[in-house]
Amino acid sequence: MAIPTRLMGSGFAAQQAVNVCGDVVDSITAAGTTNADAAGLSAAINRVTTAAASTGVRLMAPEQGSQVAVINSGANAVLVYPSTGAAINALTVTTGGFSVAAGGRALFIGTSSANWFAVLSA
Repeated sequence: MAIPTRLMGSGFAAQQAVNVCGDVVDSITAAGTTNADAAGLSAAINRVTTAAASTGVRLMAPEQGSQVAVINSGANAVLVYPSTGAAINALTVTTGGFSVAAGGRALFIGTSSANWFAVLSA
């Protein structure tokens, strides 16, 4: 795994290093109870710090080879929803969110423009 400061030490600009390593949002509040009102994610690495019961976050549209990590540091499970027109495993916008337990982590891997597959931590 690349480390930003090492890339910058070898001549990468700071933004190039972030593009290679992935950007981070370190304080997210889960919101809403459906895909439509869940908090939208925009980074490669996302840490949810506040999670009321039944709240969630929404992934961006998947791209082949993309990876998005969700770390749940909140007090409750967080529901992770796919973007409109996409699915996480077999879950779609209308069939519910993928649950990441309090203290849990999940990696979502895009295999096409319509599919995320989840790898859940123990």
